[in-house]
Amino acid sequence: MSDRYIDSNHRMSQAVVHGSTVYLAGQVAPDASAGMRGQTEQILQGIDRLLAEAGTDKSHILSATIWVTDMAEFSEMNAAWDAWVVPGRTPARACVTGNLAMPEWKVEIMMMAALPA
Repeated sequence: MSDRYIDSNHRMSQAVVHGSTVYLAGQVAPDASAGMRGQTEQILQGIDRLLAEAGTDKSHILSATIWVTDMAEFSEMNAAWDAWVVPGRTPARACVTGNLAMPEWKVEIMMMAALPA
């Protein structure tokens, strides 16, 4: 089985399928003018699209790493996350604070998912 690269450019791919695992690059909101919850919702919609293109969905997410710029807004990110994630299929997750590549971004999410058997 060969690897498959999704939404690639000269620097990176937004997703890579290797074997039965899908690796997503860190995803940020296309409209950075939104608040923490709005940016998170945008990112999760984009993740749905990438997972579908890779042949899987959010019920097969294995792990997620989330970076937020301000832990005071952590609950806003979690509100969007909790409304999106599949109950009983919650992935292993880490959330840390950090500076992102552009100051207007408030959250970035990176994931790994499995392809359905």
